[in-house]
Amino acid sequence: QVRLAESGGGLVQAGESLRLSCAASGTIFNINAMGWYRQAPGKQRELVATIISRGSTNYADSVKGRFTISRDNAKNTVYLQMNSLKPEDTAVYYCNGRFNGIPYDYWGHGTQVTVSS
Repeated sequence: QVRLAESGGGLVQAGESLRLSCAASGTIFNINAMGWYRQAPGKQRELVATIISRGSTNYADSVKGRFTISRDNAKNTVYLQMNSLKPEDTAVYYCNGRFNGIPYDYWGHGTQVTVSS
């Protein structure tokens, strides 16, 4: 069993930055992929960024050049550095991960990011 715990959300003004963290705990032999999704009110959950075991990254077009995903393998932690935040980035951000070669998605409980104009 694997648990994901997000932290780092909050309220900021447009143009400011935030860094989200997601720590994975439990029985982890290897990390296949970890990433961030977000869900704004009245909208579907959408991909923000992912990083796979080899280190390749993938970003939604809406965040390219502003957000950076990274990881610390020793801590089983993934980060999302969010710069130049916009009001449309306001959402609950969820951490997602796949581990140990098992095709099962683990999710965190989410952290709220609110960007005021």
